[in-house]
Amino acid sequence: MSRGVRREIAARRLAREFALQGIYQWLLHECPTEGVPQVQLPQLHTIEELLANAATESMPPKTGSRTEPDADFFAALLQGAVRNVSETHAIIEPLLTRTIAELSPVEHAILLLSVFELRHDTGTPYRVVINEGIELAKKYGGTDGHKFINGVLDRLAPSLRPEEVAFIRAQDKGV
Repeated sequence: MSRGVRREIAARRLAREFALQGIYQWLLHECPTEGVPQVQLPQLHTIEELLANAATESMPPKTGSRTEPDADFFAALLQGAVRNVSETHAIIEPLLTRTIAELSPVEHAILLLSVFELRHDTGTPYRVVINEGIELAKKYGGTDGHKFINGVLDRLAPSLRPEEVAFIRAQDKGV
C-alpha cells in the first residue's frame, strides 16, 4: 500500500472520528427528544471550528507529522447524518434490542454515522464501514458497545447494499 493511500485512509478515519464527535455533540445538545421540552442552546461549534480542533488534535506526539482529516468527507458525514436522522431511525429501529432513547449517545451517534455512510457512500466497501463503526465503538463506547454496533450494522448491510453483500458472500464461499 502506497504512502498516499495510507494517508487517504488515515484522513478518512480521522474525518469519521471527528464527525462522530460532532454528531454526539448534536445529540446531547440539539437533537429533539420526544417528550422533553427543548431549550435553545447556542450552536456549540461550527464545522470549521471542529475541523480546526481536529487538525491540532491529530498531531501524533512522536513523529510530529500531521494527518489532516478529509474536510469534505467530514462535512458530508456530519451534515448527512444529522439531516437524515429520521430516516436512519426508521431503518435501525426494527433491528434494535432496545429503544433508540435507551441507546448510549455514543452508540446512537455511531449508528447515525455508519448508516449514513452505508446508504450514501457506496465507494467505501460495506465491510470497511462496519469495521470503522466497530473501531469507533471500541475507542469511545462502552465495554461491549462494539459488539452491539457490529450486530446492528451486519444485519443492516444486506438491506442497504444487497448486490455488494451478495457478491462478497459468494466470493467468501468460493462461488
